[in-house]
This record gives sequence, structure tokens and C-alpha cells, in this order.
Amino acid sequence: MNSSADAGGIAAVVVTHQSASTIDACLTRLRAARDVVQIRVVDNASNDGTLELVQRHAARDPRVHFIGNPDNPGFSVGCNQGAADSNAPWLAFVNPDLMVEADSLVRLRAHAQGAQLWLLGVDLVDEAGQRDAAARRRDPDFGAMLRTAGRAGQLGVPADDSRVVQDVDAASGALMFMARGLFERLGGFDTGYRLHAEDLDLCRRARLAGARVAVANDVRVLHIRGVSSRARPLFVEWHKHRGLWRYFQKFEASRRAPPIRIGVWGVIWAHFAIAATVRLLR
Repeated sequence: MNSSADAGGIAAVVVTHQSASTIDACLTRLRAARDVVQIRVVDNASNDGTLELVQRHAARDPRVHFIGNPDNPGFSVGCNQGAADSNAPWLAFVNPDLMVEADSLVRLRAHAQGAQLWLLGVDLVDEAGQRDAAARRRDPDFGAMLRTAGRAGQLGVPADDSRVVQDVDAASGALMFMARGLFERLGGFDTGYRLHAEDLDLCRRARLAGARVAVANDVRVLHIRGVSSRARPLFVEWHKHRGLWRYFQKFEASRRAPPIRIGVWGVIWAHFAIAATVRLLR
């Protein structure tokens, strides 16, 4: 462990898979970010040169450690591995296609300081400066899904720029910032999710534990979306829908009658069939 992890130090955890197109820039920015004392990169079986790029950063900067998984156990497993390999009091889970500014993480820490039960996200924008609707989300509405197919996937909440910190049901997993104590209290990410919905799950469990989940509207970060998923779109769609079904089983199914549970299952997998067909036609 890095003994430089002082009271305000931040550990950045990055999980990579086929991320060669963005990981160099991502790590360059994290290394320049203020008060980042540890950077942990967990690679899930990349074969596109990602690991070689990470190794170059590790050779130049002792804060960078990497873990190379021989297979792809999923995003949640990777996040938990990276967190366990660090000991800084603050954790930032950062996607490899996310480009933080030098002050992004310390500004998040300033919002959370003195109130350790916070889970914070950021205002995500694309390369054209357009806001990402997924930065602020509500919990899935499975009743609406049954009334109008696909509505459970429409989770975006508009930005409220009158509020510096905007309370939400869930922040995007592209960047999640929290105290290590909260992360450990929650038991980390649920490794039953392979890809997608694990961020919804963590945010819901954080709220149930009494934490405040919010987005810092004054911290804007560039997100180059979907880089590692382009090569395997059907794989991504499968796990996106599988994750939604797991989320429903975990938080909603016990409160629903059997016909509702069957209906939700049918809508989720019918939506997967449609989405998969569209992907194949493209």
C-alpha cells in the first residue's frame, strides 16, 4: 500500500476492457489531478494494447498499480479489486473513457467533506459539450415498464442548475466519488452484476443506508461514451438487460404479485430481443 495516503488523499480506480483508445489520456489526466495519491487500474482481459499503455504509466508513476485479470469477471469485480488494493480515505471510480480536470476530484471532496455519507456523481458532457442524460437518474419504474414497454430504461432526470448539488436516486457509474468508509459499509459493488445496473444498485443501497446520493452540477467532466462496448454490442445488450432483471429481483420482486413478476420478466427480455435485432441490422 502507498504510505502517502493522508487524511485527504484520493484513490482513483479504473476498470478497463479494450480501452486502448482512451486509457492513455484518462491516466494522464488522473496523474495530473490534485490529491490523487493512488491510481489502481484493473484490466479485464484486454488484447488491444490497453495493458501496455497502463504499464507505461506505472513505470513512470509509483502511484499507478495495475491488476491484470486473465478473464473478464465484470465491472463490479474490478472496482472491488481496485478499492481493496488501495487505502486512501476517498474513492473515485472512474471509467477509462472519462477525462477529469485537475480539480474535478478535489471539488467533489469539498462537497462531501464533513458529511461522509455522500455518494457523488458529476455533470457529464460529450465531446460536443452536450449533457449526458444518464448523469442524473431515477430508480427504474417497473410499473411504467408494464404500462409502456421500455419505460424502465428511461431514467434520466433533467439538470437543475439552480442547485449546485442536486439530489438524485442514482448517479452515473462513469464517475462515482465517496468516502471509503461508506463504500466498505455497503460491502462494495454487487458482483452479481457483470455489466450495467451495478451503479443503480450501489446508489439504492447507499440511500437505504442513509447516505445522500447527488450530482455536483458545478463539476463538469468529459465522457467519451461506449468505447469498450463497441466491439461486443450484443454482449453489452445481454448484460444490460440481465442487470435490470437482477435489480428487479433484488429490490422489487418480493413486493410484486406473481403476474407482475412474470410480466416484468417478459418485457425486459422482449426489449432485449428488439435491441439485439437492431444492433445486428446495423
